[in-house]
Order: sequence, then structure tokens, then C-alpha cells
Amino acid sequence: MALSYKARRRWSLVILLIGLPAYVVAAVTVVDWFDRPPFLVELSVYVVLGIVWALPFRFVFRGVGQPDPDAAPEDGAERPAAKEPSDRE
Repeated sequence: MALSYKARRRWSLVILLIGLPAYVVAAVTVVDWFDRPPFLVELSVYVVLGIVWALPFRFVFRGVGQPDPDAAPEDGAERPAAKEPSDRE
């Protein structure tokens, strides 16, 4: 079942405000369980974890920044351009 545009926007907000901070805390906690690795190894682990979190949520975030495709166009969206005042008036 596909999510509607409004549902995807709401879920993306929940994921970014609640899920992402929880994921960051969990990732840092798991990495802290091990002895501190060399800097480049630690950096690569965090880069990989920073990419991996978003992969399951691609379908939620896809198109969220675009205008609602299901919404009707606004009344003023196709209004003709206003005329320039002429010198004769």
C-alpha cells in the first residue's frame, strides 16, 4: 500500500525528529562498546552508518520537498499577468 503525500510528509518529520536522534545515540553507544579504533576507521564507520540509516526510508522521503501532486492548483496560480500602467491614464 502506497502512502499518500501527506502521510509521507508526516512520517518523514517523525523519522527526522525522533528516529534519527535515537539512531545517532544507538550508533554512538555501539561504537563506544569497542576500543577506540584509528581515526580513519572510526570516521568510515560513522560515514557508513550515516548513509545506512536512510536506505530503508527512501520511499518515505522521495518527493517530500516537492509540491503536493494530488492538490488542486490554487485559484491564483494561472492568473494572467497584471497590465503595466500606461502613460495615458
